[in-house]
Amino acid sequence: MKAGIHPEYKDTVIVCACGAEYKTKSTKDNIHVDICSKCHPFFTGKQKFVDAGGRVDKFNKKFGR
Repeated sequence: MKAGIHPEYKDTVIVCACGAEYKTKSTKDNIHVDICSKCHPFFTGKQKFVDAGGRVDKFNKKFGR
Protein backbone atom coordinates (compact mmCIF):
# COMPACT_ATOMS: atom_id res chain seq x y z
CA MET A 1 0.00 0.00 0.00
CA LYS A 2 1.16 3.52 -0.69
CA ALA A 3 2.02 5.59 2.35
CA GLY A 4 0.18 8.82 3.08
CA ILE A 5 -2.87 8.37 0.82
CA HIS A 6 -5.19 6.52 3.19
CA PRO A 7 -7.45 8.36 5.67
CA GLU A 8 -6.90 7.91 9.39
CA TYR A 9 -9.11 5.14 10.82
CA LYS A 10 -10.01 6.06 14.41
CA ASP A 11 -12.47 5.34 17.21
CA THR A 12 -15.72 7.29 16.92
CA VAL A 13 -19.16 7.48 18.54
CA ILE A 14 -22.43 7.39 16.63
CA VAL A 15 -25.15 9.31 18.51
CA CYS A 16 -28.85 8.93 17.69
CA ALA A 17 -31.53 11.56 18.30
CA CYS A 18 -33.11 9.21 20.86
CA GLY A 19 -29.90 9.27 22.91
CA ALA A 20 -28.47 5.88 21.99
CA GLU A 21 -24.71 5.77 21.48
CA TYR A 22 -22.67 3.25 19.49
CA LYS A 23 -18.89 3.01 19.63
CA THR A 24 -17.23 2.00 16.38
CA LYS A 25 -14.36 2.91 14.08
CA SER A 26 -14.61 5.32 11.17
CA THR A 27 -12.72 7.92 9.19
CA LYS A 28 -15.10 10.60 10.55
CA ASP A 29 -14.92 11.99 14.09
CA ASN A 30 -18.44 11.97 15.53
CA ILE A 31 -21.56 10.96 13.65
CA HIS A 32 -25.11 12.10 14.51
CA VAL A 33 -28.11 10.19 13.09
CA ASP A 34 -31.86 10.71 13.32
CA ILE A 35 -32.97 7.08 13.57
CA CYS A 36 -31.25 3.97 14.92
CA SER A 37 -32.29 0.37 15.54
CA LYS A 38 -33.58 1.25 19.03
CA CYS A 39 -36.10 3.83 17.78
CA HIS A 40 -36.84 2.78 14.17
CA PRO A 41 -40.45 1.62 13.67
CA PHE A 42 -39.38 -1.58 11.90
CA PHE A 43 -37.42 -2.80 14.92
CA THR A 44 -39.67 -1.44 17.69
CA GLY A 45 -43.01 -2.49 16.19
CA LYS A 46 -44.52 0.91 16.96
CA GLN A 47 -45.87 3.06 14.17
CA LYS A 48 -44.08 6.39 14.02
CA PHE A 49 -44.28 9.00 11.29
CA VAL A 50 -40.78 10.09 10.41
CA ASP A 51 -40.76 13.58 8.90
CA ALA A 52 -44.16 13.01 7.29
CA GLY A 53 -45.34 16.56 7.98
CA GLY A 54 -42.30 18.08 6.32
CA ARG A 55 -42.79 16.03 3.17
CA VAL A 56 -46.46 17.00 2.87
CA ASP A 57 -45.65 20.70 3.32
CA LYS A 58 -42.88 20.46 0.73
CA PHE A 59 -45.29 18.84 -1.75
CA ASN A 60 -47.96 21.48 -1.13
CA LYS A 61 -45.48 24.34 -1.61
CA LYS A 62 -44.13 22.79 -4.80
CA PHE A 63 -47.50 22.18 -6.43
CA GLY A 64 -49.41 25.14 -4.90
CA ARG A 65 -52.04 23.33 -2.90
